[in-house]
Amino acid sequence: MRSRLLRARRVLRRTGVDYFRGDASDWLAFAVLIVAVPLLVALNVLIPAWAPPTALVLPILAGALLLRPGTLVLLYAAAALGLSVESLIHTGERVASDRPDTYVFGVTPGAALVVGAVGVAGLLLAQFRSRVGVPWRGGGSMLFDLRERLRVQSRVPALPAGWSADMALRPAGGQSFSGDFVVATRTGPGRRVLEVVLADVSGKGMDAGSRALLLSGAFGGLLGSLPAQQFLPAANGYLLRQDWDEGFATAVHLVLDLETGEYELFSAGHLPGMQRHAGTGRWEVKESTEGALLGVYDGAVFEAVRGRLDQGDVLMLCTDGMVEIPGRDLTEGMDRLMGEADRLIGGAPFSQHGGRGSAVKLIESVAKDVNDDRAVLLLWRG
Repeated sequence: MRSRLLRARRVLRRTGVDYFRGDASDWLAFAVLIVAVPLLVALNVLIPAWAPPTALVLPILAGALLLRPGTLVLLYAAAALGLSVESLIHTGERVASDRPDTYVFGVTPGAALVVGAVGVAGLLLAQFRSRVGVPWRGGGSMLFDLRERLRVQSRVPALPAGWSADMALRPAGGQSFSGDFVVATRTGPGRRVLEVVLADVSGKGMDAGSRALLLSGAFGGLLGSLPAQQFLPAANGYLLRQDWDEGFATAVHLVLDLETGEYELFSAGHLPGMQRHAGTGRWEVKESTEGALLGVYDGAVFEAVRGRLDQGDVLMLCTDGMVEIPGRDLTEGMDRLMGEADRLIGGAPFSQHGGRGSAVKLIESVAKDVNDDRAVLLLWRG
């Protein structure tokens, strides 16, 4: 008996796992819903004030989420039969009533129209799920997993003592997916080199977010696998091969030696980096020969601008959502951003905590209500 119980438990558990993955048959859900239809019909006949004919939309909606299109049609047939039974019973009661004019229960054309409209919408939803191949139970978790993967790939790796990094991403319109992303890794002998790519994919929302996810994976594979001078040309070639209708992107590639503080910035149509010198307290815009946008034409050349981070210096990289001001030049937005960053960096919390939280504060103070994807990265040498 015990072994039988264990086998039954394993079968039940396997069935449950398969069901919630979308791999199992939908017979169990269909059986529950098909039983719910006559139950709602009986309630409508017995207590019509509490169970109207439109209550049949409940199993129909559940079936649209749980059943395959073929099985869903069978449920619809049972619901239509139940609606017809309700109509016949209430019509008979109205005729047998002493005062037919006062009988208020029954299946009205409006109720039948509501049930039918919900059924059509549910069938379209079920067909869409079947075509995509992702069950509703896994669709939300899949999107959540994709979003978390994008966030994980955007993390800056642990830095040696004396170095700190802070990064923040904010999608446009409060959505979950952003066209801005960061890819970072430690390369070189002894992992002494930090390579960071901050990219801005054209577009917004889910479309830009899906392309950003694909590009972040591709860029992560290229980063560290090629010499620094070859990364942006390789990334440009990758975008060209995708042949997207709206497939261009901007990017800035930072190559930083964590022992000497010397760095190179390669730009592909991206905003320049901004460095704050601790000795003078002033900002320097690291302008370079602006390379072509990624994904526009083949053979683009990307030149580097060089610099050095001394103790107390800060390097800031951002996307255009942080500095764009309607009707004004980008330099005005950059001046505003550097001024706000100077206020944060000059404070004691930045020095004590390595700048953690400063990137979020910059977005909140400079570009909180901007309807665009925003990203900012701060690197500080303590």
